[in-house]
Order: sequence, then C-alpha cells, then structure tokens
Amino acid sequence: MRVLAWSILVLAISVLPAEAQTYDPRVPVCMKVYDGSDDGGGEWIDCSYTSLPQCRASASGRAAMCVINPYFVEAPLPARSHHRRHRHAY
Repeated sequence: MRVLAWSILVLAISVLPAEAQTYDPRVPVCMKVYDGSDDGGGEWIDCSYTSLPQCRASASGRAAMCVINPYFVEAPLPARSHHRRHRHAY
C-alpha cells in the first residue's frame, strides 16, 4: 500500500509545472528589467550586482529598477576558536 501511495505522490509531483528560481541567492542586489516592446515584451531579473549604487548605474536610462535580493544568503562567518593562545614573556 505504501508503494502505491509513494508512486501516486511521485507521479503527481512530476506532472506539476516547475518554475526556475528567479533570484540568485549568492548575490545581494538584483535589477528588474522591463521590456515593453510590441512583440509582447516581458521582464527579467539580473542578479549580478554587489551593491545598489553599482546596480543603479547600470539601470540608469533604462526601464529597470534595483532591488535587494530577498533570497540572498550571506556566507556564515567562520567560527571563532574559543582557545586563546597566550604569549609568554621571557
């Protein structure tokens, strides 16, 4: 019975449409670019900026806006050692 339940679950998941993640979690700033051309236009997100000023410079004069990446994950800081090294004065 469990095999049947798992088979149905896997089948249901495989037929659902999947979307790619839009934001890159490694980059803190993204630019949303809007294309209002006659062929339907569209928008896309470019997550390749390390700061808002850098993004704003690229977005200047374009139909675009810069946003803080809501999925940005900062790298964890290395754990500090609790062992202190003492210097010996001779």
